[in-house]
Amino acid sequence: MSGDLRLDGYLARIGYDGTIAADLATLAGLQAAHVNAIPFEDLDPLLRRPVRLDLASLQDKLVDNRRGGYCFEQNVLFKAVLEAIGFTVTGLTARVRWMSPPDSPLSPREHMLLKVDLPEGPYLADVGFGACLLEAPLQLRTGIEQRTAMGNFRLTEADGHYWLSAWQPDGWRVMYAFDLHPQIHADYELGNWYAATCPDLPFLGTLIMERLARDRRYKLIDRRFVVERRDGEVASERVLGSPEEMRQIIEQTFNVVPPVPAEEIFARLGA
Repeated sequence: MSGDLRLDGYLARIGYDGTIAADLATLAGLQAAHVNAIPFEDLDPLLRRPVRLDLASLQDKLVDNRRGGYCFEQNVLFKAVLEAIGFTVTGLTARVRWMSPPDSPLSPREHMLLKVDLPEGPYLADVGFGACLLEAPLQLRTGIEQRTAMGNFRLTEADGHYWLSAWQPDGWRVMYAFDLHPQIHADYELGNWYAATCPDLPFLGTLIMERLARDRRYKLIDRRFVVERRDGEVASERVLGSPEEMRQIIEQTFNVVPPVPAEEIFARLGA
């Protein structure tokens, strides 16, 4: 997938001007810059537009046209970038738990993440979890709390899965469960089709956008705009009252040029 990557264009898009090497410092710098510049957003499923995972389409959308995307788009692109630089990357899939009761059955493999092997050991890299974006890679290591600029995270292991959790104002919250079985691109095409078309998932009926910028996490859920501090602490929250207000937030806060007028997006959302 990395053969047709335009690495210089991607680096310009995310504003990264640091050193480029297959090491932890580069991985951390790229991940932080990526989630700052290219937000999570699900406008295409919401608008019933196709979601394509070929590299040309991803670069056209996320790099050239000031759009974001959801997990499969974000992490397929990020995997190609890392491989072009020389990282050893394994694609994985996860079962999302963020909104699930603790005793509920596991869901299908509907999220993509990456394992990156470094001299320091294996790390998890994920630029596409649109409920709690990660701005830094995490050690693939259980039994420790891992602190980033925007949160505390921990991995546990049980029932044949790793469970990634984030500290929130009400305690630890599981993000997703995964194993280390490698996935191929066809697996992501299937997961992408399911995520973009299944009415049981939120993307067909809910606008979800998220961007991390320094010490703030910006979220837009339908018409509700939330700014969070570290560990999910809410700094401000308001309901957007007009298409023009939504357009300004999408373009100025999330740095996204929507594919249709804001009036069309606004009309699809619940009050």
